[in-house]
Amino acid sequence: MNAAFCGRGPAGSLSERVESGPPSSCLPVEGPGIGLLGHSKGGDLVIAMAAFLKGITASAIINGCVANVAAFLHYKDVTIPPLGFDTKRIKINKSGIANIVDVLNNPLEEPNRKSLIPVEKADGHFLFIVGQDDKNWKSEFFARIASDSLLEHGKNKPEIVCYPGAGHYIEPPFFPMCPASMHLLVGFPVLWGGEPRSHSLAQEDSWQKIQDFFSKHLNGQDHGTSKL
Repeated sequence: MNAAFCGRGPAGSLSERVESGPPSSCLPVEGPGIGLLGHSKGGDLVIAMAAFLKGITASAIINGCVANVAAFLHYKDVTIPPLGFDTKRIKINKSGIANIVDVLNNPLEEPNRKSLIPVEKADGHFLFIVGQDDKNWKSEFFARIASDSLLEHGKNKPEIVCYPGAGHYIEPPFFPMCPASMHLLVGFPVLWGGEPRSHSLAQEDSWQKIQDFFSKHLNGQDHGTSKL
């Protein structure tokens, strides 16, 4: 079985994460490919690893960003600053919970382009899972930017799977939906989005699609229907 690395964690030095060698040197890997899975902040870390590291065959991103967010990202002589934001775009609902979906700046507009991760440098395959009711940020917009960049540079066409009514926290099947909670980076409660039934169905379907994606590009075979 090939390795899949999961991530939600904070930003930092990508060099430190792989200073002893590529990801395949950290865990037993049959090869030849390595799979990456990241959600939210983990999504842009996955894109960065796929862009800068060798041997990444398949990368699945759940509601991620194509730009670096939250902190400076360092890899060797490359430093990518975090995407800018404007707290004036925060909206507070009657329950006192914040909607931050519009807070981040547009990474396609200057001076924010310097925060874009060079996804076009990646040679592997990409799967973007998108909740269209994501209230954390504009996941579909970011996925489309990544797709356009990959295609413009002649790379593999990424797969984008959009789920109407699904929020930010698309997790494995049967996990309860999290519509709002404390956001550790911003320091107050925020909306994550999602309509319960639609979100639950998205979790079931995306779980299967992620497994199929890794099976196809890492093992070269269909995974079949999973049973929990």
